[in-house]
Amino acid sequence: MEASAAGMRALWVSLAVLAATAGLQAVVVALSGSVALLGDTLHNAADGLTAVPLGIAFLLGRRPPSRRYTYGYGRAEDLAGVAIVLIIAASSALAGYAAVSRLARPRPVSDLIAVAGAALIGFIGNEAVARYRIRTGRRIGSAALVADGLHARADGCTSLAVLLGVGGAAAGWDWADPAVGLLITGAILVVLWQAAREIGRRLMDAVDPAVVDQVERALRGTPGVLGVGQVRVRWIGHNLRAECEVVVAGAASAVEAHQVAVDAEHRLLHTLPRLTAALVHADPQPAAGADHHAVLAAHR
Repeated sequence: MEASAAGMRALWVSLAVLAATAGLQAVVVALSGSVALLGDTLHNAADGLTAVPLGIAFLLGRRPPSRRYTYGYGRAEDLAGVAIVLIIAASSALAGYAAVSRLARPRPVSDLIAVAGAALIGFIGNEAVARYRIRTGRRIGSAALVADGLHARADGCTSLAVLLGVGGAAAGWDWADPAVGLLITGAILVVLWQAAREIGRRLMDAVDPAVVDQVERALRGTPGVLGVGQVRVRWIGHNLRAECEVVVAGAASAVEAHQVAVDAEHRLLHTLPRLTAALVHADPQPAAGADHHAVLAAHR
């Protein structure tokens, strides 16, 4: 609940900032006809709209598990991440189309000082939102919110790129503004790839190998654990779940082996900040000369 509340707060604060930024830029676009600033405005508007699927995902994530969704509704965040990637792709396509069209039919850009001011405001607004989203996303373990923050950061960089178009237009180069619009589209495509890769990894249950190392160290440090078998860790929303195998003394009773597994689970839950559930299976130590990996495989 606390993580979802933090995520919702980050979404609404950033939505308010980006809505104000995009609204101001839209006025300047209407006055100046700048395609580069239009691309930046579209990206800011799209970035604000990503709060909608993420907000729905955070609300769904608060629901308790059911007999149908036994792991809960945390995966809604990953689906929201897919929606964010599609929104980024759509905004890039619109900006690219506008830039190509203007290159085919060049025209001068007016109110250059207003365009430059709107670009600087766009950078400041996006960078503030990016830092807030990325910091909150990493704290609560939300890949979708981090991807959204990266999108905002890219938009901030593209806002600065608008200044190049302003300089070119001031020099009388009508092609400079749409050319910068194409550069902005290319930059957003790079961020699109980064966000899609992050969301794709989450959908494929990928985790940072350092997390697996941390789990194995915690298990080996548990009294009674003689070895560690297979370790599985996955994200469900912004929470981690682990399934692990440990080796205990062959002479241990079922009650003693169970207690070692419980102690290992307890240690894991206190070691990994985002881990909310762990299942540890205890296997007896193989006889002398036997391969404990083979024994674990046999039990599986």
